[in-house]
Amino acid sequence: MVRAGGVLKLAALIFAFLLAVFLAFQLLEINMDFKLASVISRAMPANEAPTKPVRQKCGLSKSCPAGHFAFRLASGAASVVGPRFCLEDKLIMSAVKNNVGRGLNIALINGKTGDVIKTDFFDMWGGEVAPFIKFLKEIEDGTVVMIASFDDPATKLNDEAKKLIADLGSSSISNLGFRDNWVFVGGKGIKTKSPFEQHIKNSADTNKFEGWPDVLEMEGCVPRRQD
Repeated sequence: MVRAGGVLKLAALIFAFLLAVFLAFQLLEINMDFKLASVISRAMPANEAPTKPVRQKCGLSKSCPAGHFAFRLASGAASVVGPRFCLEDKLIMSAVKNNVGRGLNIALINGKTGDVIKTDFFDMWGGEVAPFIKFLKEIEDGTVVMIASFDDPATKLNDEAKKLIADLGSSSISNLGFRDNWVFVGGKGIKTKSPFEQHIKNSADTNKFEGWPDVLEMEGCVPRRQD
């Protein structure tokens, strides 16, 4: 019994010793890490300290100058995912808002205030072009016009509709065809061609999706109307 008790005491001492050594090494490691981190932080210039990136309106890559509206516009994806319109960090048209549809999706924006005047979509495959022409003719001067395609934007378009869109500053509308993707931002009363336009043709050789081209996404800063 005495011998067994001695073995247990020896085992307990060995365990305590090993535990003490382990804790000492842990403490030493923590202390070394702390000192190393302190040295590194002191060596780094203050302006190199990690900073959280600033998020811009609508997720733009850079901020817009004063007197401009920030926007991001995306066309639809095939016939599955509808287009998205963001203006001044507000989602104004999307499938989530249930206000987009096949054809041409359009938002009218007050050029002075940035307020949304009206949103609508016009089916250029199964619908008629006459309501779209009426809509375009009623746009008032100074209105910012945002348009994005979804599925097929062009089958029912005629020369009159294309002329009205060209008058808004579009350079590509005359070449818009079946299932092309197109995004555009222009304005009623614009004197020059708009710099905010992207167009990709429906082509079996380059299509991202079967029967449809890749999604188009465009961002920018639209100058606020001053007069």
